[in-house]
Amino acid sequence: MSTPRTVTVHILDKEYPVACPPDQEQALRDAARHLDEQMRTIRASGKVIGLERIAVMAALNISHELLQTAAREARNAATAQHIQRLDQQLDDALNRFRPLDLP
Repeated sequence: MSTPRTVTVHILDKEYPVACPPDQEQALRDAARHLDEQMRTIRASGKVIGLERIAVMAALNISHELLQTAAREARNAATAQHIQRLDQQLDDALNRFRPLDLP
């Protein structure tokens, strides 16, 4: 297991040191950049004031996106399983009605 190192990320013009395994550094930077973009969008709307409220709204938006994606993936997996079952039923039906190959 690799030793975590401290990576500094920038969110709304503030620096935050975060412990991170070296192989996850780019993922951390990408996540921080996404959060920063979300928070800047919320701040620019002018509807939410205060860093803590902006952070909570960004967290809620990101959580909502994550849950929607997970639900969509679950529906896709269920659809794929249904298609596999239908494909198997079709194969079974074709095999039952296939004429016997006589020598």
